[in-house]
Amino acid sequence: MIVIDEEFCKGCEVCVEFCPTRVLEMSETLNRKGYYPPLVERERDCHGCRLCELLCSEFAIFIVNE
Repeated sequence: MIVIDEEFCKGCEVCVEFCPTRVLEMSETLNRKGYYPPLVERERDCHGCRLCELLCSEFAIFIVNE
């Protein structure tokens, strides 16, 4: 399961750009700080590589194993 804390996200798009399976897409809705956070669009395609988690400089995204 991919968890995104939208209030920490600064909309840099690094997680979206580097996701090998294109699970994430950018939102069209602003968060409270005025940034566009990513959305999990295809979670079933996620392989759990944690690249998005590792690249997020704001610690706004993480993977939870079920």
